[in-house]
Amino acid sequence: METESMECVSSNGNEIHQNGNGHQSYQFSSTKTHAAAAAVVTNIVGPTATAPATSIYELLECPVCTYSMYPPIHQCHNGHTLCSTCKVRVHNRCPTCRQELGDIRCLALEKVAESLELPCKYYNLGCPEIFPYYSKLKHESLCNFRPYSCPYAGSECGIVGDIPFLVAHLRDDHKVDMHAGSTFNHRYVKSNPREVENATWMLTVFHCFGQYFCLHFEAFQLGMGPVYMAFLRFMGDEEDARSYSYSLEVGGSGRKLTWEGTPRSIRDSHRKVRDSNDGLIIQRNMALFFSGGDRKELKLRVTGKIWKEQHSPDSGICMPNLSSS
Repeated sequence: METESMECVSSNGNEIHQNGNGHQSYQFSSTKTHAAAAAVVTNIVGPTATAPATSIYELLECPVCTYSMYPPIHQCHNGHTLCSTCKVRVHNRCPTCRQELGDIRCLALEKVAESLELPCKYYNLGCPEIFPYYSKLKHESLCNFRPYSCPYAGSECGIVGDIPFLVAHLRDDHKVDMHAGSTFNHRYVKSNPREVENATWMLTVFHCFGQYFCLHFEAFQLGMGPVYMAFLRFMGDEEDARSYSYSLEVGGSGRKLTWEGTPRSIRDSHRKVRDSNDGLIIQRNMALFFSGGDRKELKLRVTGKIWKEQHSPDSGICMPNLSSS
């Protein structure tokens, strides 16, 4: 990444520097107790509902990958089971007794799984839902209580957690600049705007309306030349993100370019948002024109604001709320 030659200067003149490398972790600022989780399990209702014992969990756990097994569940001649994915990985040899697996299905265990209703694996993070065993996996891939990935774009950061934890992680580990308020006025400077290696990036986090927003500024190669792009992401789910709007403006020499849109949730990866061109995009020649001078140095001033859409019950019209309180 080319980062040393670019700075982000806030309206009060302070320099903003982004750095830091992520590492694998799985953290949350708070979790519910195991007692509460046990209460969820024992509160399963319905004529066929079963509160699963630990032994049932163990039976449905693949001995190789330790994930829950789904049909087809395979077994060897001695009755040892494993999932279909791991059957290929172990070259059709039972990992327990080393006997050849063949193509024997464990239909009895598949039937047992059908009779189970289990809590979402994110129950300790607040999800109250109970699902049939075979429906649980699909729900968990979309569960609103599942942890978020770190939104930092400058490195392959593997940190996941809830929003309060990620905010602290961005501030302490990535040294991201934090701002309070719903308006911003930043100046982005780059000494050699004609060279872009992969991507040059900046990230600033804003706190307003009781929520956190990530403002990204990027330089990357698009076609034959570099472009500059600014966009906003919401630290929360997509449904909540739709309650907010934002505008970005860049200009110079009596001209200006404006973008207005809805912030994308950090459930969408940084690359997905960038590659969809969902933000303010400035071609290099336009960026240099806005910079003025001899056009040998990029000097872009990006201003913007965030507001919350308020629904008027009388008119049925959404009215912007510009207050950040």
